[in-house]
Parts: sequence; structure tokens; C-alpha cells
Amino acid sequence: MCNHSSPASRRQVLGRMLAGIAALGLGSGLRMARADAAQVTLPPPGPRDTCPVCGMFVAKYPEWVTTVQYDDGKADHFDGPKDFFKYLADLEKYAPGYSLERITGMGVTEYYGLKLVDARQAIYVLGSDVLGPMGHELVPLMNDADAADFIKDHAGKKLVHFAEVTPKMLAGLDAGRFE
Repeated sequence: MCNHSSPASRRQVLGRMLAGIAALGLGSGLRMARADAAQVTLPPPGPRDTCPVCGMFVAKYPEWVTTVQYDDGKADHFDGPKDFFKYLADLEKYAPGYSLERITGMGVTEYYGLKLVDARQAIYVLGSDVLGPMGHELVPLMNDADAADFIKDHAGKKLVHFAEVTPKMLAGLDAGRFE
């Protein structure tokens, strides 16, 4: 259960958590005093929309919806951030004719508030006891305080930011390893 107390005590708890994370060698890219990830407005998946990576129906998992939208209005939806990152790593395979430069929006559903936030600003936790529709998952959080709460509440192993996610991490998640 989360303890959402006063802002001052949350900062104190966050400071202790970050010190503990640093001591354990976790969260190598964590930045202090990071603002909340911005909410984004992107088209929601329809009942027949499937993840281009795994083929699952996305709308069945609203707490994990992740979306990318292009300059021509095309939107692809995913049943979790893990498949979204696999997609971005191999657009030629999953979205022929599209490029990263054509993306106008990317959103992930953040864990605690279930809001769609900018995927580039979210903080992701690997190695927790929370599983997504496809098993081990990158769990998106809105800010440092939420990430600290999540690690405490769900035994998270590592914090990463958007640019730090690698194909090796994604393969590790699929194999149940958290590098």
C-alpha cells in the first residue's frame, strides 16, 4: 500500500530511497528533482486494435496501453512498454515506410494514476513483482517520488529513462533477467 503523506515527508522518503538505490548500484540514470511526465492526448485503441509486435488485443489491457502516433494520423497501440520499445528498435520490421522522425506523439500509461504520459519523460522500473500482459515489463512511472514508492512497494530492481532502454534489457525482461 502506498503512503502518500505530506510533500515534505515524501521528499525525505525519496531522498532516503535514492540514497539506498545508489548504494545498491541501481538506477544509474536517475536524475534528482525531475518534474512529472507530461500528460499526452493520443487516440485510444479500439476493440480490434492489436499490438504490432505480439498481436494481442490492446484495449483488453487499459492499464498497460502504450501508443505511438505519426504525422499522418496513423497510431499504433501496444499492450505494454516492452513491445513499444521493441517496435521503436525495429521500425522497418513493424512499421514499414515510417521513421522515428515522423512520430508526433508517444504515450505510456503510468502505473499509479493510469494517465497517458509522454513516453520520453516517464521513468521505467525493471525487475518488479508487477507483471504485464506479456510477463515481465518496464513499469512506467510519472516522477521520481512515484518511482521510489514503486520500488519500495514492488521490489523493483532498476530505474531507467527512455534513452537508456536497450534491446538487451528487453530480451532480459523476456527471459526474466533484469540487467
